[in-house]
Amino acid sequence: MCMGKFSRCIARSLYPLGFISIACNVLLFFPDWSAQYVLDHRLTPEVRCMGGVVGGVMVLVLAVFIHLTLKSECCASRSKMFLTISFAALGAAGALYSFVVAMLGLMNGPYCKHVILWGRAFQGSSGSYLIHPDMWNTCTEPRNVVLFNVALFGSLIVVSSLEVVLCVCQMIGGFLGCICKCKGRG
Repeated sequence: MCMGKFSRCIARSLYPLGFISIACNVLLFFPDWSAQYVLDHRLTPEVRCMGGVVGGVMVLVLAVFIHLTLKSECCASRSKMFLTISFAALGAAGALYSFVVAMLGLMNGPYCKHVILWGRAFQGSSGSYLIHPDMWNTCTEPRNVVLFNVALFGSLIVVSSLEVVLCVCQMIGGFLGCICKCKGRG
């Protein structure tokens, strides 16, 4: 069993997920592809909490750590494997934060102009607006903001779920690497 290769495989999978997570969160700042909503402070708290950025960066730290410390080793030292467990726990925590923030963003809906007022038209609906797309045109500005939020927060939920699974796999692999003797070759 080669825990170093296993860890590097997980790290290679975490790179694109971390960057996708960061990109989705950054895009959420620009509904209707305009910076005006940022300048006018017309963003939801879930966007400003930057769950995708925080989670993505924490996962990328794990991936970089694995690549820097386990470059070509099949059997890493127990101390290195223990450190990967710690970094994987941080990555999982960041991914869980991203997941929770994205879930809240979906449940509460976007900040938009509905009728003549700005606010959260779907807050308190427990996300029921998600299964009724005909309600989405309640938001008149920014244009298509509900679809925009659903797509990006939905992507964050999927990506952060995968990140959690990979981080937990790394924690298990790191634990096995700490307690088991190496049977591979460098």
